[in-house]
Amino acid sequence: MYELATLDTELAAIEVIREVLVLQRRLRGGGCTGRVCLRCVRHHRDAVATAMARGRMIDFLLPAFPTKSPNRAKVLGPLPDLAEELALRFLESLCERIAEVYPPGARIRICSDGRVFNDLIGVSDDDVTRYAHELHRMIDRIGAVHLDQFTLDDVYPGAAHARMRAELTAGRGPHPDELRAEVRRGGDLVHMYRGITRFMLEDLSVPGYTGSRAALQRRSRGLAYGVIARSRAWDELLAELFPDAVRLSIHPQPCSTRKIGLLLADTPDVWLTPWHSAAVDTGDGRFTLMKRAEAEAAGARLVTAHGRPSHFVLPRTHATAPVPASSTGAPRHAR
Repeated sequence: MYELATLDTELAAIEVIREVLVLQRRLRGGGCTGRVCLRCVRHHRDAVATAMARGRMIDFLLPAFPTKSPNRAKVLGPLPDLAEELALRFLESLCERIAEVYPPGARIRICSDGRVFNDLIGVSDDDVTRYAHELHRMIDRIGAVHLDQFTLDDVYPGAAHARMRAELTAGRGPHPDELRAEVRRGGDLVHMYRGITRFMLEDLSVPGYTGSRAALQRRSRGLAYGVIARSRAWDELLAELFPDAVRLSIHPQPCSTRKIGLLLADTPDVWLTPWHSAAVDTGDGRFTLMKRAEAEAAGARLVTAHGRPSHFVLPRTHATAPVPASSTGAPRHAR
């Protein structure tokens, strides 16, 4: 067992939390201040210090990497591509930097939640399975030794997929009506509800849709409540299974709350994720995230790797333009 003196444990825990918080995805108006929010450092320090006091590897949980958006105007296809690979490399590099502070290191358990709500977003269970399998192969291929994957299939092995979702939500998660009341009261949930509603509207706006925009907006709002309710049920289950883990999130989080929002890639939109976009080489080895249609409209060239579409490269006139200031951070470690 690895041992640290009490003072060393306190200082090392603070340094580890700082390594994470410098990459923090903040909720606008959420209360965080400074390059590294000291209130968030204080809030999460004890969980890390407890793992260190026991000489254990620090466990992080990250519900993320669910499945690709079904809208091909946003992504290159149904399987992970360079957008996911850069995010995985970034997470691995974060763990490596933590190990420099605390030798037992850290593990990020990617709790892939595609099976939790794929039926709501119009993605088949087969596509979720293929995405998860390819993500696992990608983790192995890039040699990421600090990343694990955990899915609903691990909780209910062998069960039918619809049965898994029914078991998950039995006694867990709020009723959509409760969420509607919470949104009406205002507060932090409003930002998540609006963000997911926007994603649902984009994902459902596929070629061939013949209905009205208003009808699609109503459907998107209803589905957003379902996605949030299922996600909270998944969150409750993960808390039951991994009570000592430090919780991460791909969504912006308020100051000093249970989760730390983590920015996975350069993007001017803090809600944009690798599975709702494509990686774009902007020049000099720098990457950002863009929706596929936007990259194509900018004249970006598609690059293939491993036998399928991988990413875009902007033409030199675009590649020399600076990446938006709001997007700086995570990918500096992903390169």
